[in-house]
Amino acid sequence: MSADASSSAPGGRYSMPAIALHWLLAAAIVANLSLGVAMHDLPISPLRLRLFNWHKWAGITILALSALRLGWRLAHRPPADAPMPAWQRRAAHSVHRALYGLFFAVPLAGWAYSSAAGFPVVLFGVLALPDWVPVGEALANRLKLAHQLFAAALAGLIMLHVAAALKHHFIDRDGLLRRIGVRTQALRR
Repeated sequence: MSADASSSAPGGRYSMPAIALHWLLAAAIVANLSLGVAMHDLPISPLRLRLFNWHKWAGITILALSALRLGWRLAHRPPADAPMPAWQRRAAHSVHRALYGLFFAVPLAGWAYSSAAGFPVVLFGVLALPDWVPVGEALANRLKLAHQLFAAALAGLIMLHVAAALKHHFIDRDGLLRRIGVRTQALRR
C-alpha cells in the first residue's frame, strides 16, 4: 500500500507484525471454530478422533499466537483511535478486551476439558502437554460446557467485530479498514 493510502487511514495504521498476527489469528480461529462445530456430532470413528486431535493442536497454536499477539500489543503502542462517537469507541475497546480474553479462555478451557476427560493433549502427536486439572467426569462436563459457551461467545463477538468493520467501510466510509491492512479498492468491486 502506498504511503498516501496508509496515511489516509484514520488514526494511522497498525504495524506489519500486528497486522500479520491479526489476520493469522483470525483465520486460525474461524477455521478452528468451524472444525469444532463440524466434528461435534460425528459418530465415534477414526475420522472424529483425528479431527479432535487437529482441533486440539489448532487450539494450542491459537493459544501461543494469542500470547505472541498480546505480547506484541503490550510492547508496541497501537495507532491512535480513529475519530468516532464516544459510545462507539467504548464499545470497540470493550469488544477488543473481550476478544483478547476469549482468545485465551477458549483454548485453556478446551485443554482443561481434555485433561479432565482423561484425553491428554499431545501437540502434533509428539509433544505431550501437561494435564493441569484432575481427571473427573463432573469436572469434565463443566469444562466442556465452559469451552462451548466461551467458543459461542467468541463466535458472536467475531461477528459483531466484522459487522462493525463493514459498517465503518460501507456506511461511514471512514477508511477504518485501512488501519488493519485491508485493501479497500478490492472491496468496492
